[in-house]
Amino acid sequence: MPARPVRRAGAGGRVGVRTPRWKSLGGALLRVLAVWTVSSLTLLALTAVLPDFRLQSAGGDSLTRTALAAALGAGAFGLLSALVWPLLVRALLLVPALVLGLLVFFLNGSLLLVALDLVPVGRGYTTPGTAVIVAAVMSAASSATSAFLAVRNDEAYRRRLVRLAGRRGRRAGAAPGPATPGTVFLQLDGVGHDLLRAATRGERPLMETVARWTGGSHRLTPWRTDWSSQTGASQLAILHGSNEDLPAFRWYEKETGQLIVSNRPTGAAELQRRAIERTGDGGLLAYDGASRGNLFSGGADQVALVMSVAARRGRYNRSRAGYFAYFSDPANATRTAVSFAAEVVREIAQSLRSRCRRERPRVGRGGLYPVIRAFATVVERDVVVAAVVGDMLAGRTAVYADLVAFDEVAHHSGPAHRDTHQVLRRLDRCIALIAEAARHAPRRYRIVLLSDHGQSPGATFRERFGLSLGDLVRAGCGLPVPRRAGRTPSGAEAREAARAALGRPEGTDGGHGGSQPVVLASGNLGLVSFPDVPGRITREELDRRYPALLGTLAQHPGIGFLLVRSAEHGAVALGTDGGELHLDTGRVIGSDPLAPFGAGAADAVRRTDRFPHVADLMINSACDPATGEVHAFEEQIGSHGGLGGAQSHPFLLWPVELTPPVPDGAPLVGAEHVHQVLRRWLREADGPQLPLDRAADGLRRDAAPPGDPAGDHTR
Repeated sequence: MPARPVRRAGAGGRVGVRTPRWKSLGGALLRVLAVWTVSSLTLLALTAVLPDFRLQSAGGDSLTRTALAAALGAGAFGLLSALVWPLLVRALLLVPALVLGLLVFFLNGSLLLVALDLVPVGRGYTTPGTAVIVAAVMSAASSATSAFLAVRNDEAYRRRLVRLAGRRGRRAGAAPGPATPGTVFLQLDGVGHDLLRAATRGERPLMETVARWTGGSHRLTPWRTDWSSQTGASQLAILHGSNEDLPAFRWYEKETGQLIVSNRPTGAAELQRRAIERTGDGGLLAYDGASRGNLFSGGADQVALVMSVAARRGRYNRSRAGYFAYFSDPANATRTAVSFAAEVVREIAQSLRSRCRRERPRVGRGGLYPVIRAFATVVERDVVVAAVVGDMLAGRTAVYADLVAFDEVAHHSGPAHRDTHQVLRRLDRCIALIAEAARHAPRRYRIVLLSDHGQSPGATFRERFGLSLGDLVRAGCGLPVPRRAGRTPSGAEAREAARAALGRPEGTDGGHGGSQPVVLASGNLGLVSFPDVPGRITREELDRRYPALLGTLAQHPGIGFLLVRSAEHGAVALGTDGGELHLDTGRVIGSDPLAPFGAGAADAVRRTDRFPHVADLMINSACDPATGEVHAFEEQIGSHGGLGGAQSHPFLLWPVELTPPVPDGAPLVGAEHVHQVLRRWLREADGPQLPLDRAADGLRRDAAPPGDPAGDHTR
């Protein structure tokens, strides 16, 4: 009886016909033979090009014998790559991920040497160094051939994408996927609303795929961040519904004497725990969700490269375990390793070009930064994209992934620099790949692009004024100031992600406590705490202890305003020329110090003032209203973390089939509001999503339905 065709609905409503099993097996055999043939020819070609590589004896062999040796060698190498390589990668998961990347070439070359030794008719010779080159070229050739053949066959292409992401494809005859659509949320870290609009305009836009979507299948909506315009605050609220008591990227907690840093494993885990305790809800992804490359899990059952679980040592929640699915394919490992090395060289060349052209502003880009940049723009990108593709092919209901490449490069090159244009083009290609993979998924997918914040350009505070914020605070307190200003380390997200991938212990920011003020930086937002004063120090007490401090800070040209608590007037924002805004009453004395920061600034500052762990002094740098430039208190010429410029204005790019995020003309304010919008969009799929109720005292989530893994957020 002939095989019965089965019609299957794919992404975008596309319907396909499943190929009979015997045809699938025949097609697979033909593809294997084609890849084997190309690998054999590649091996023969390399013997003619490389002087230290041969497949025949020194005296020469017949062409038939040489060709046979090439075929057997290519076959043995292919079998070893398919059988041994995954076992090696699994064993090396105990080794830091970046070390694994550097071992790729050595391991691949070793497999080739073993393969040549197994050839019974071989009498060739090669050196270990040449073996590495030959193995890399063969992996690239076989991967290219396999990909070329796969795209000509939907099922083959689907299986290859599944394998790239470490997923098992559905067996022939399996039931079709759910009728309800899934949703993929792709976060383009650090890409602001105005920057995205500029990148999608013109005859040759930087982001061609996104440009086609904008105004067509998707609509673009800006939103406004909280005062703390950085990934920790935005993503915690987007994924877990609350960023209450998260005043900055890093802050000091007096009652414990601890420094909390958003992008460190212990800090992210604690912030996630607090958010779940406040909301009583597992998160946006608690129902059949996946979290990829994020700081927080969102309650997802499937996590990879998620910082909040990176410190745990279970089999399924180690951050390095997420690399296995990708690096188990030797072609992937080789391609990513080559791209990693090329990115390191590219960064060194771009840094030298910037120095030769004497570009300003400029920050140091030496040390380990080229490696950290390559990790963010190549390794994390490739692994996260492969994981998202696998999630779609597995038919998951909701996926949230963070692509950090732009944010990392823009911190050191500037958000509008030519260096970041290349990153935007590569991100656009990643989006196109994910959209193409969605066509082969077992269910239709809606792809939502969004960002967690933008970036504001500008010279650093230290470069512009010759001293750090810490030096200025010490001077205002009458304490000795070092003759040479010290550098404030960057808080870029990728640095701690790379440290976690390396298995290194968390970084430290020096000792804290005692009578010395603790001065911390979060982009252009500074925090000052006095550890020897229990609770929050008042303006009146500061004036008694350090009479010159508040005036020194408020009158400095690099500072826009500072927040302090007054025993008499409550929360007060101080600005230049004696301007004051009493936030509790709205009273303005002189000029309003928050007026240059636009609508909503007072509400954002007022909300932060209520946080239990707000610093004694919160200091926001000045902002040029004409250019949007700010002065980061860290070593960043593209920064975010406070108010001023593009950093406070990220975007949502959403499919037109979804309901608008807000009514026309209404502002979308705060990451918690974005969480409600995304939650609503998941409910619109008419699937069994977690209910969302509004209570008088804030947002409350009902208990998860039976069988819902909402409470299991640590896996």
